[in-house]
Amino acid sequence: MTETDPKGNGTQPAAATPPKVNMRILAQFMRDLSFENVAAQKKLQGSNVQPDIQVQVSLDANKRETENQYEIGTKFKITSKNKSDGQTLFIIELDYVGLFQIEGVPQEQLHPFLLIECPRMIFPFARRIISDVTRDGGFPPLNLDTVDFLALYKQELQRQAALQAQKGDAPVAN
Repeated sequence: MTETDPKGNGTQPAAATPPKVNMRILAQFMRDLSFENVAAQKKLQGSNVQPDIQVQVSLDANKRETENQYEIGTKFKITSKNKSDGQTLFIIELDYVGLFQIEGVPQEQLHPFLLIECPRMIFPFARRIISDVTRDGGFPPLNLDTVDFLALYKQELQRQAALQAQKGDAPVAN
């Protein structure tokens, strides 16, 4: 496609317009939820409880059979331990899934889009579930800080590159 130069000097190639990205959340749901109130089971009480919260987040993306649809899973494992004695207070495991319709994302940008933007869209809903479960479990509501999905994605790429480097250094068996 060409455009005519306004000064009448011939034609120039038109700037390529990027495709319009269209993303819709079709559904979201809890695939799995587990809450274990260890403190109540062990009858831990007292005002000397100072929680130390550890949060692990993992991501997964799968193409669905329907064209342009993807299933994005965010898994949270949260462990709260007492700082003074290391006793576990509670453990939460949440597998939260979003089903997305995505169009207009170039193929080379699709993987980071699925593992950065999609989890970012459904994170507030998972955070609310975690807050409600801890509150209903007898603890103050746990309001997770916002997860930096870009940093998490980069960290995973580095981990995979390190694994590939290890495999490359490994001796080949005959």
